[in-house]
Parts: sequence; C-alpha cells; structure tokens
Amino acid sequence: MKKFEEKTIDTEKIFNGKVIKLQVDSVTLPDGNTSKRELIKHPGAVAIIALTDENNIVFVEQYRKALEKSILEIPAGKLEEGEAPEVTAKRELEEETGYTTDHLELVTSFYTSPGFADELVYVYFTDQLQRLDDAVAGDEDEFVEVYELPLEEAERLMAEQRIHDAKTAYALLYLKNRRV
Repeated sequence: MKKFEEKTIDTEKIFNGKVIKLQVDSVTLPDGNTSKRELIKHPGAVAIIALTDENNIVFVEQYRKALEKSILEIPAGKLEEGEAPEVTAKRELEEETGYTTDHLELVTSFYTSPGFADELVYVYFTDQLQRLDDAVAGDEDEFVEVYELPLEEAERLMAEQRIHDAKTAYALLYLKNRRV
C-alpha cells in the first residue's frame, strides 16, 4: 500500500473546533509532484444497532443542520478523548434512547469519508436492552425523539429518504442479512 503514499511537507492548521479540526497539508505525490490536501480531523464515533425484545430497531430523530432537515438514525455519538469506543456506545445509547445494555458486540468499523476526513465509526449491536429507571442527561444542544420500528418500516423510510445516512443504511443491511 505504500506505493501510493503521499509525504507531508507542511501542515497549515485552519480551524480547531469542538468536534473537528481542519487543516491543509502540502504533500509530495508518488510521482514527485506536489499538491494540497484539505483534511478534517475527527476523534471518531460510535453507532449502535439496538433491537428491542419485540425485534424493533431503536432510532432517534434529530435535526441535522448540515442537511437542513430532520432524519431518523441509529443512536450514535462522538468519542470523548481517552474513552474506549464501547464505553462511548453505552453512554450514547443511554443518553439518546433511555435504554442501557451490558452486551455490546462490535460489528465493524469504517471510515465515513476517507477522501478528506479521518473519522472512524465503530458499529455495535445489541439485542439485550434494559429500560433505564431514570433518564440520563444528554448533550445540552441535542434534541432527539426515540422511535422503535420494525425493519420493513425502516426500509420504507429509507426509500422515502427519512433515513438517509450511511451508518443507518449499513445497520439496515446488516439486520436484513442477519435474518437470511
């Protein structure tokens, strides 16, 4: 894989935000020419495929400013510095849905947009949910509504683009293949 490696000559830090960092790297290409790469640095995230005892998938609806609309997604969230992905997954499940679990199975991880971002999402599965007695406070700027839907309904909502993000589409494919 090293034959296509680009060597960094210089890094210009553009922005250092709460969630992402933006930088522009000057690189030497494999053929000796130089180019610029605009890169987003992200701490990583988790997503949870959660099934209820009734075999419904747990979703959250939230407004996504980048899209200027609300969509249904599987519960997910950003890794905190030094936090193990499975700890983040349990925390996000509790904060966003009111459920908890002691059984999280790592399904896979994937890069969301490797052309310009290093965000790595860890996807977990659980079908062993317990309802929390008391709600766990989530992020103060996050407003979500929880839905529990069968796979067939979720697939219909995906066709209508109410479900329209990669991690949730992956989750639905995963569950569909699990049934086969």
